[in-house]
Amino acid sequence: MNTSEQQRFDSLYEQHLTNLTLQGKRPATIDAYSRAVRRIAAFFDRCPDNLTTDDLKRYFAQLIESHSWSTVKLDRNGLQFFYRYVLNQNWEWLSIVKPPQVNRLPDILTPTEVAIVISLTHKLRYQVCFLTIYSMGLRLGEAISLQVGDVDSQMMQVHIRNAKGGKDRLIPLPQRTLLALRYYWQTHRHPRLMFPGKDGKPDSMIDKGGIQKALKRVIAQCNIHKSISPHNLRHSYATHLLEQGLDLRSVQSLLGHNSLNTARLIVPSILNSI
Repeated sequence: MNTSEQQRFDSLYEQHLTNLTLQGKRPATIDAYSRAVRRIAAFFDRCPDNLTTDDLKRYFAQLIESHSWSTVKLDRNGLQFFYRYVLNQNWEWLSIVKPPQVNRLPDILTPTEVAIVISLTHKLRYQVCFLTIYSMGLRLGEAISLQVGDVDSQMMQVHIRNAKGGKDRLIPLPQRTLLALRYYWQTHRHPRLMFPGKDGKPDSMIDKGGIQKALKRVIAQCNIHKSISPHNLRHSYATHLLEQGLDLRSVQSLLGHNSLNTARLIVPSILNSI
């Protein structure tokens, strides 16, 4: 971009960040929606305030080739927000991007596979993180933002704060997980975060990407031919609880879902067999 173009973009981008914050968007949403604007500006090397329909078609065609549909949808939603609240324009191009409706069942690890994966994870921070996610059914973001003060060893429960939808919930804390968290905390003794980043900054959390890559590596090393991400550990937790006889509404509460239908989407194969 030339200087004037860059200045215009910087101004609009700051407005975008301000509007996202004022609307109470979660940090992960702010990150995704701001990245969408940066990405399209870099693609065209100009401020994205006067793009044509053909420009958007070309951009999304390229994005579909290079990124997952989940990324494409996030970029579409981020640009829709940018057009509506920063440019004060109607977003007229929703019909351009229509991700396919795929009802793909998530891959689930068996209890034995979970045990193998955790035991063969060599780095302690990842091993404890995987155990924490699986044993309490946490989202990845909930696990890495877990605070020392939220682990209640007297009541044997963990307080998950400001989760998806802005909700808090209490989750039973398994003894094994408590011991693992204590042992890991003693290696870093961060005053607030259970999983701090390696850079030593007070508010820096462990890197999400590092966790995801570490899990993929150990899954491959275990010769497990399933598509497994940290979220699949959460799916496995829910599935194993249902297999043990826990009712769906209790599982819904533990997962932090508003609707039973959302919980049903996670474990349809088990529900069909009941």
